[in-house]
Amino acid sequence: MQMPEPVDHAIGRSRGGLSTKVHQLCDGKGRPMVIAVGPGQGSDSKMFPHLLAAVRVPRDGVGRPRTTPDAVLADKAYSSRVHRTLLRSRGITAVIAEPRDQQSNRKRRGSRGGRPPLTDPGRYVKRHVIENSFERFKQWRGLATRYDKLASTYRAAVLLRAILLWLPALTERP
Repeated sequence: MQMPEPVDHAIGRSRGGLSTKVHQLCDGKGRPMVIAVGPGQGSDSKMFPHLLAAVRVPRDGVGRPRTTPDAVLADKAYSSRVHRTLLRSRGITAVIAEPRDQQSNRKRRGSRGGRPPLTDPGRYVKRHVIENSFERFKQWRGLATRYDKLASTYRAAVLLRAILLWLPALTERP
C-alpha cells in the first residue's frame, strides 16, 4: 500500500537548516528492521511507539511473526516514564540510561521520587550498534544530503540501502 506524500515532503527545520530524519529500529547486528522518514525537527521520542508497533520478525517454522524483542537498547533521549511503561506493559526489558536531570529531579522528590530504573551496563555498552547502523546509511551521499524532493523517493532510497545491508546475512549458508 502506497502512503500518501506528506505536504511538507518530510523536510523540516532543525539546527543545521532544512533536513529529514530517518528513524529506525535495528537488530543486534545493526541491520534495520523498521524504518520511518520524518521532518528534521520531528522528535525521535514521538516516533518510538510507532516503530515498536511495526516490529514483525518471522519465525523459522510455522506461526505468526514475533512482535516483542527481548530488550530495547536506547540512548538517554528515550528515558521517559511513558516509554518505560510501554516497554514494561509489553514485557520488554528497557536498557536505557537515566539522564542526570531526571536523576536530580527524582532525588529532589525524596521518597516520592521512586526508585531509579535498572540499567544493565553490560548490555548498554552495545548501544553503539544502532549508531553504527545510521553511519552505514550515511555512507550513501544521496541519503546523507537528500537530493530527492519527494519523501516517497527518499524513503525508497532508504529502503534500498536497508536491503543492501541485509543482503550479506541473507546469502550466508548455515
